[in-house]
Amino acid sequence: MESYLNATTDLYKQAALTPDVGLCCTTTPIWKFPGLEIPMIMQEMNYGCGSTISAQDLINNPKVLYVGVGGGMELLQFAYFSRQKGGVIGVDVVDEMLEASRKNFLVAEQENDWFKSEFVELKKGDALNLPIEDESIDIAAQNCLFNIFKTEDLKKALQEMYRVLKPHGRLVMSDPTCEQTMNETLRNDNHLRALCLSGSIPIADYIKALTDVGFGTIEIRGRRPYRILDPENYATDELIYIESIEVCAIKDPMPVDGPCVFTGKSAIYYGSDNHFDDKKGHILMKNQPLAVCDKTAGALASLGRNDMFISQSTFHYNGGGCC
Repeated sequence: MESYLNATTDLYKQAALTPDVGLCCTTTPIWKFPGLEIPMIMQEMNYGCGSTISAQDLINNPKVLYVGVGGGMELLQFAYFSRQKGGVIGVDVVDEMLEASRKNFLVAEQENDWFKSEFVELKKGDALNLPIEDESIDIAAQNCLFNIFKTEDLKKALQEMYRVLKPHGRLVMSDPTCEQTMNETLRNDNHLRALCLSGSIPIADYIKALTDVGFGTIEIRGRRPYRILDPENYATDELIYIESIEVCAIKDPMPVDGPCVFTGKSAIYYGSDNHFDDKKGHILMKNQPLAVCDKTAGALASLGRNDMFISQSTFHYNGGGCC
């Protein structure tokens, strides 16, 4: 195992043995669904930078895989929707984290009448070699894990997620991103990489990594401020602004003209007719915004019409789009 992965394993081994509030991330929502109580120990071991929980993904009793179990909070949230034996699988390479999660689930059983530990199956495994059968998972998720990987390992991790997903399955992720260039000192700091900081990459590179392994549809569901690396505390001459994003990559077939990437753009037709048909499968009703992927936004903009408005990316998309 490479040294930076060793550093990550060691860090989270200690975090499992002694919970470290705010260890790397502090922005994961503590979703409070009706009848769901999140044990305090799970909240203290909340090592994520966003959320992978979305009710729109969790209909029809999906089989859920979560990689990097942490204290078990998101596994419990997924189980809230599935409520079936082995409906959620948690994979982690750190034995101590797996054991801590098992103990936390016993606490969750005491605080939630509906929950049984058997709803979650915990497995020892590596994100680069998942102990999961091909095309057996409906929803796969990870929170603030893949950003620690360097390029080739990130590719392997994404290929593994793609492999285990069923056709049209969804990979839901939350990771830090950064549009600025980081110097090599920061990039090669194994501790900062383990802390979900120096592995941050630009959103465009993140999306390309997903589409390169075959995901045909990408949804950017959220983008929010995360951290600042400043010259006084880090090896940088400038302030570096890091954001966190929430992304859903769908195992759709790759379109001939390239992936459909939704970054929160909308098109509004306001002409004299009651609708506009681009003859390519997109019908825009007059003065009714239609969420469009970046590819469709570009095609509509290229028409040069004076009765069509294309918004900028909001980096928040919740479905209902053109594709």
